[in-house]
Amino acid sequence: MKEMLDLFLTFAKVGVMTFGGGMAMLPILQREVVEAKHWATEEELVDYYAIGQCTPGIIAVNTATFIGQKKGGVLGGILATLGVVFPSLVIISVLAGLITNFSHLTWVQDAFAGIQVCVCVLIFNAVIKLLKKSVVDKRTACIFLLVLAGGVFLNVSPVWFVVLAAAAGIVLKNLEVKA
Repeated sequence: MKEMLDLFLTFAKVGVMTFGGGMAMLPILQREVVEAKHWATEEELVDYYAIGQCTPGIIAVNTATFIGQKKGGVLGGILATLGVVFPSLVIISVLAGLITNFSHLTWVQDAFAGIQVCVCVLIFNAVIKLLKKSVVDKRTACIFLLVLAGGVFLNVSPVWFVVLAAAAGIVLKNLEVKA
């Protein structure tokens, strides 16, 4: 039971510290789930995150569900999911009443502009950390560059990038083994 409470509270902590959506959640997940709790490896987190991005729903919720299920089965998945959304429900309920009354104030608009910049930096830092762990050889560098180019120049669903990157990983690894 203590383990289940720990799942809920850890993901509630992640949920309360996540500003800016699922992408901003990544560095916090990395710190809490990989470094502090050792519930997943960096590679597993990247996999869960990629799958969470491709499946219907919110990335943060999907990723929390995957990690919770790995750690504590179905109940763990449910508790991790509830943990990650609970702070948002409380905060949004409070802010919804306040924001309409104060959104016209310049300092409130300036604060939100500053938060957006901060979120961009947090996402950038998470990308750099993941890049160092994920792009480890010529094969992964090739896949990275192709997906980067596709993301910049094509307007397609991220699902296609994940599917094609998985296929490229399989094909390139098999070619590497045969060579």
